[in-house]
Amino acid sequence: MENTLQQFQAVIERCRDLFLKKTVDYGTAWRILRPSSITDQLYIKALRIRSIEEKGAQKVDEPIENEFVGLVNYSVLALIQIQLPPTAPLELDPKEVADLYDHHISENIRLLQAKNHDYGEAWRLMRISSMTDLILQKLLRIKQIEDNEGSTLVSEGLEANYRDIINYAVFALIRLDEA
Repeated sequence: MENTLQQFQAVIERCRDLFLKKTVDYGTAWRILRPSSITDQLYIKALRIRSIEEKGAQKVDEPIENEFVGLVNYSVLALIQIQLPPTAPLELDPKEVADLYDHHISENIRLLQAKNHDYGEAWRLMRISSMTDLILQKLLRIKQIEDNEGSTLVSEGLEANYRDIINYAVFALIRLDEA
């Protein structure tokens, strides 16, 4: 588990670095996005990964690793967006963005440790394509929850699904780095 935590943190540092650099470049323009738009962006990224996996080739010279990084960062962005009150300003201070990013990632690390304890790192036995499919499944669930105006009867809500997407995307990046 110690190695997994180090690998997880190394992948997150790569994702975080890109997220914060884009915050400097663009500010928090993403704050204008409605939750459904963020979900659609995540869905497009996951569909591109699956398309490349199925075709075995790609024509756009951007590796699927970048799409998995995008899945991590857009999921964190979604978690920040659903946490912020409607009165929060569109433009956030970069330090506040970094703190919010770190808060959500620390919650994911807690989740990772709990699930790895219970499941014994079963994700290491999974195919990356299965992780892609599970991410797509989580996104379809999110879309349904959004269509139901956020309500569920017995299922996990938006936050749990975004957290699972982060973890599966990080796991895929770890596995790709090991290949």
